[in-house]
Amino acid sequence: MNIIQAVNDALKIQMRQDDRVVVMGEDVGKFGGVFRATVGLQQEFGEDRVVDTPLSEAGIIGTAIGMALYGMRPVPEIQFMDYIFPAIDQIINEMAKFRYRSGGQYTCPVVIRTPYGGGIRGGHYHSQSNEAYFTHTPGLKVVVPSNPYDAKGLLLAAMRQDDPVIFMEPKRMYRAAKGEVPEGDYTVELGKAKVLKEGKDVTVIAYGSMVHTALEAVTKAEAEGIDVELIDLRSLVPLDLDTIIASVEKTGRVVIVQEAPKSTGFAAELIALINEHALLSLEAPVVRVTGWDTPFPYTLDLEYLPSADRVLQGMRKTLNF
Repeated sequence: MNIIQAVNDALKIQMRQDDRVVVMGEDVGKFGGVFRATVGLQQEFGEDRVVDTPLSEAGIIGTAIGMALYGMRPVPEIQFMDYIFPAIDQIINEMAKFRYRSGGQYTCPVVIRTPYGGGIRGGHYHSQSNEAYFTHTPGLKVVVPSNPYDAKGLLLAAMRQDDPVIFMEPKRMYRAAKGEVPEGDYTVELGKAKVLKEGKDVTVIAYGSMVHTALEAVTKAEAEGIDVELIDLRSLVPLDLDTIIASVEKTGRVVIVQEAPKSTGFAAELIALINEHALLSLEAPVVRVTGWDTPFPYTLDLEYLPSADRVLQGMRKTLNF
């Protein structure tokens, strides 16, 4: 199964179990979504539960918030994460704050699914990785699966809890990442990272599509005798800080990989946390391997994105410090 199929399967399972779940967005109904993640849902659940909306992101999210406050479980799709900004007021000033402003009386269980990231030659309006805007907003959870198994389990977990979630799907890996996925029901705990490979020389931390780049780098590092511990964060908020710190205390060296621009990205927050909790365990400064501080380019997207060679270079830098 690939990530598209895993997302579709999770939506079907939850919609069959809970008639409060409503999928909505641009072309999600009859067409099945621009990436086909919602194909077949309108045929099974009808137009009242799989809703084709106008091209209005603020309207989509505002409507979803209202539905959630009336007891529904909306799962809106923002077709590309680059399109999410017309809805930013609804997300940050409304959706994220309902639990706090009501003193815990009301929650806002909206799960916004949105494809993110580069590598499909989409240019600057179809390639951005905007997680830092949302990890900086208290009240939101931010989840980023890297593979089909996690995509299904994390999405089911997100739809079964009461807080708003930004569910970022790595569109470059939608069909490229394949793996065994159980047919039935299961969840993956939000806020629990996975150690994909244990090692002793250096910790590499990644999420989403960058996990696959990091895995390629790990293979190259092994050929040089570098023993890498690789962590897939799976969710940024909540964050599994315990797994990160345990690894840093073991290896003393860290490389963080994100495809978003370098400045004030989520990697910077990770570095701050590592410094606060494990400074005396570090043998070298933490290295960031990131996208560049430019708008996402039309023609050089693979040069913009971190490569396995750049990640390997980061490992050598911290090991030779």
